[in-house]
Amino acid sequence: MSVMSHNQRFLSYSQLAIAVFLIFVLSCNPSRSKKGTAEVKSDSLASSFVPQPQKVEKQEVKVLVTGDSAPAFNLPDINGKFYSLDDFRKSKVLVIIFTCNHCPTAQAYEDRIIRFTEDYKDKGVSVVAIMPNSSFGLLPEECAYSDLDDSYESMAIRAKDKAFNFPYLYDGDNQAVSIMYGPTATPHAFVFNKVRKLAYSGRIDDSEKPGTGNAGDLRAAVNSLLAGEEVRNPVNKAFGCSVKWGWKSDWTDKVNADWTNKPVTLNLIDKHGIKDLLSNSSGKLRLINIWATWCAPCVIEYPELVKLQRIYGNRDFEFVSVSADKPGKRDKVLEFLQTNHSAITNYIFNSDNSYELLEAIDPEWNGAIPYSLLIEPGGKVIFRNQGIVDILELKKNIVENPLLGRYY
Repeated sequence: MSVMSHNQRFLSYSQLAIAVFLIFVLSCNPSRSKKGTAEVKSDSLASSFVPQPQKVEKQEVKVLVTGDSAPAFNLPDINGKFYSLDDFRKSKVLVIIFTCNHCPTAQAYEDRIIRFTEDYKDKGVSVVAIMPNSSFGLLPEECAYSDLDDSYESMAIRAKDKAFNFPYLYDGDNQAVSIMYGPTATPHAFVFNKVRKLAYSGRIDDSEKPGTGNAGDLRAAVNSLLAGEEVRNPVNKAFGCSVKWGWKSDWTDKVNADWTNKPVTLNLIDKHGIKDLLSNSSGKLRLINIWATWCAPCVIEYPELVKLQRIYGNRDFEFVSVSADKPGKRDKVLEFLQTNHSAITNYIFNSDNSYELLEAIDPEWNGAIPYSLLIEPGGKVIFRNQGIVDILELKKNIVENPLLGRYY
């Protein structure tokens, strides 16, 4: 029987990782939200709609101007149900807000949009949110203020987490609707009157920080329309994250290549070095992962942990890996790390005695790997996990820690 090469083994590990990830996603059944038209049904990820993001040809995008008619659309919500402009024909006022998951400004306005929707639902006002971003234009580094990217699947998670009470529609495949409306940032509001002429566009209000505003500009515009009056200030600039157009893939390709070409190093560490790691004097939130090349679950999850460094590494966060392989396997460990572009601080324990590593890491740890610890400055462990980690749970623990946070 022939022996597989390192490259063949790594390819097999990658194929196994993809299979396990797909099984995990398909087995997820987010529980139903208790309120709102955007509730996540138990079969939401099994809907007939399958997202197919495409690279989009570069083109000029113009923002709708006051008096323009609302462009038609037919887009899926988080449950795969399609909504069209005609579905809101009975509403006196239609508010369309372009927003997303990853942007800190968009997140800062979510509660205000929810309150606005609740306050105006019995006044003949409909609210629709549209996610305009392309996955080809969004980098991991741009998701540093969120636990989610802007994928269709992530939209369902965010809608459930926040109990959205409005339809949350996906335009990430070809961005055709977003191109017609022309949002410049997330969030960007468009308010249409009874005959679906644009009466207001721009910001929701002028106070980004959560708890400091109540959608004042949006409310003023809608109140004027309900009273049969002209909107006094029909245009305001929208502030937030730029829309991630699908033709910006050259930029994402460059940044991805830059990360791929970063040097990968591997250093020895002893039990005293482990203690220093755990005491965490870095001033940053530190994720430590104990893994080994012979551990299939370790190999499966490792690329996702490296991605965390790309997402949060420009903030007060760092990922440190510690290999439990024997020191004599150092070349094999380095080869694996290079294959996975692990351009972080990488260590391999300098002793053949695995029990020394076990005791140095955590006396309560039973020794099974992978093992992950999230540690605040000063050494307080705020998250520990044995086995493959729930990446979403880990991301939430990272981004919601006071050292980082979802907002500026």
